[in-house]
Amino acid sequence: MRRLWLIFAQSATICLALLFVVSTLRPDLLTWNTRGNVVPVKEPPPEVPARATASFSDAARKAMPAVVNIFTSQQVKRPRHPFMDDPLFRYFFGEQPDLGPQRREGLGSGVVVGEQGFILTNHHVVEAVDQIEVALADSRKVPARVVGTDPETDLAVLKIELDNLPSITFARSEQVRVGDIVLAIGNPFGVGQTVTLGIVSGLRRSHLGITTFENFIQTDAAIHPGNSGGALVDVDGNLVGINTAIYSQSPIGTSIGIGYAIPVSIARQVMDQIIKKGSVTRGWIGVGVQDLTRELAASLKLPAANGVLITQVERGGPAGKAGVQLGDVLLSVNDRQVADTSTVLNLIAGLQPGQQARLRLSREQAESEVLVTVGRRPRPQPQQTK
Repeated sequence: MRRLWLIFAQSATICLALLFVVSTLRPDLLTWNTRGNVVPVKEPPPEVPARATASFSDAARKAMPAVVNIFTSQQVKRPRHPFMDDPLFRYFFGEQPDLGPQRREGLGSGVVVGEQGFILTNHHVVEAVDQIEVALADSRKVPARVVGTDPETDLAVLKIELDNLPSITFARSEQVRVGDIVLAIGNPFGVGQTVTLGIVSGLRRSHLGITTFENFIQTDAAIHPGNSGGALVDVDGNLVGINTAIYSQSPIGTSIGIGYAIPVSIARQVMDQIIKKGSVTRGWIGVGVQDLTRELAASLKLPAANGVLITQVERGGPAGKAGVQLGDVLLSVNDRQVADTSTVLNLIAGLQPGQQARLRLSREQAESEVLVTVGRRPRPQPQQTK
């Protein structure tokens, strides 16, 4: 019995050794080994057409060649440390060398609006800079000059000396609706041309304190530093706005889903005037206004909170000469009702200097009309850079 068991154990050991050698050197001889075989997968039958996948690549491909990256630099004076004027400090450490001015770099985006080399961007992208370089979508880099700027809408027009450039197609702004899908194209953080997706979250946004004349498109398409001046386009790749600002609680200005773009209708009006005349001309009558609340209307014994309250009349200005007084309520301009201060600013700015404007006023619960000769709105004074 013991001998039989010994023979069985030796036979089993030899078989296992042979199995190990075969599985190592010639695994293909083992019929149950499936290594190296092709795993069958399920595929749709060839007669079933593939379902189209939702994509905005056509819109991006159409618009991206017309969006450029803008690199700016500015020479600024280095601040002198207050200790440098201390005699005791100079006694121990000596006279420190003047390091001279330094250069401040900036970046943004722009949109080619004509084959002649005109580029639309934001005023704050090129404000107070002394060198501007534009990088095209095909990697060419060329210097640019400022044709003109409009700080009150935060728009600027640049010019580069290249012809036959790919230019953007302008959409009809009146067709933009809340809920429309839009793409934001620009150069966020300088990483290169980038496309983000969102919708139109709101229209005619104002009272934001961003510019003097505000009528913004709100979008949740991600907009970051470097996107300023870039394109907001629709699903056909047509320009609906110029990306301008975001609401952000981040110290580096990352998007939280609230971005603002200047509508293409305003951008086109400003662009046309800058290209033709180098600046923007707006109407002015010399008054300051305030929104009329229900409480304010009740204190003035007005039946409703219609119009805006005139809080300032510039002496010798067009409105003052026409008899407009402090405390008057402005109800309409050329028969167009005014609802708030933004409406008044836009209506008066759209008037041509020298023409007559008809103002309907409410004074001491009685309505009257006056004719005002529109003046030219003074250009805002540039901010002093330190």
